[in-house]
Amino acid sequence: MTAPAAAEPGASEELLQRPPAEVRYADELAALRAADEDPRPPGWQLSLRAARRFVVGDEHAGVSRKFVGNVSLVERALVTLATNRGLMLVGEPGTAKSLLSELIAAAVSGSSALTVQGGAATTEDQIKYGWNYALLVSEGPSTRSLVPAPMLRGMAEGRIVRFEEITRCPLEVQDCLLSLLSDRVIAVPELDGPQGMVFARQGFNVIATANTRDRGVNEMSAALKRRFNFETVFPIPDFDTELALVEAEATALLRQSGVEPAPRRDVLEVLVGTFRELRASGQRGGQNERMNTVMSTAEAVSVAHAVGVRGWFLRGEPGDAADVVASLAGTAAKDSPEDLARLRRFLEQDVARRPGPQWRALHDARHLLAD
Repeated sequence: MTAPAAAEPGASEELLQRPPAEVRYADELAALRAADEDPRPPGWQLSLRAARRFVVGDEHAGVSRKFVGNVSLVERALVTLATNRGLMLVGEPGTAKSLLSELIAAAVSGSSALTVQGGAATTEDQIKYGWNYALLVSEGPSTRSLVPAPMLRGMAEGRIVRFEEITRCPLEVQDCLLSLLSDRVIAVPELDGPQGMVFARQGFNVIATANTRDRGVNEMSAALKRRFNFETVFPIPDFDTELALVEAEATALLRQSGVEPAPRRDVLEVLVGTFRELRASGQRGGQNERMNTVMSTAEAVSVAHAVGVRGWFLRGEPGDAADVVASLAGTAAKDSPEDLARLRRFLEQDVARRPGPQWRALHDARHLLAD
């Protein structure tokens, strides 16, 4: 059995559930490279200005907006990477930290594929390099038996490496990055001579992410923190901006799922309004406590997707407010009885005072909230 090929620019998007940024926006990247006359940092495929335009969009240049957030945050992130400091993106889950790291990697290196997914089972071999043990036993240590992991490849090829959820890794695994980020070299002691040292080429750097609710899982050492510049990604503060984003993302997901009608805007207004209320410290008057579950924009998109799928495939129509209630428990409450109770109080008490037919429909469908 052969391993599946990695997605490359030009690959058919129709075969991929979620094309990476360099595939999804290949035309934009190509156009930006062709028109880019600004100075580029060594090893970069785009200048800082062009990379910023790719991430935040430029209507006059025909470049779509991909990250809804503070433009100055994107600029600071790009400057950090150009100064060879590691970039650490922190924030609540669902604030598009991973999306931002993917977009920046695609703009700077032309690929976002060099990614380490942090977790309790992540090992140093999965970060730096491992071995083909059959070749290692038969031939001994050699470049043929060496299996490069994302960090070694990123250094050798001069590309950005993404380290997702770094604080989910054990502390000793995190600290394998210390010498790598300081000296810009990976030592392979099993190999003799020059092959035993892999030096970073221009363009190499690391973008790590950590969500603020999990930072205490495995707190980073002070030494590793000093190797990074920290940037916080905040939730979208504006209702209209969040609504437009949820509508655009949900529409794209529904199209991929074979759902013909676009989501109803009045239903999305109720959905986004519900998420923003539950995300806040409490409803008007303070009767509701804050949800333990993070009511992020990403979760709102997921619910909007489920609402559209439910309405189309079960009834042949766009989803309605009743579908919102039926889809909320699995996202908003998950397995927390406290959150389920808070959600039920919100539907019974606060929603009842809201004007508008969809809010009334949301209140009338409160019985659909599963126990």
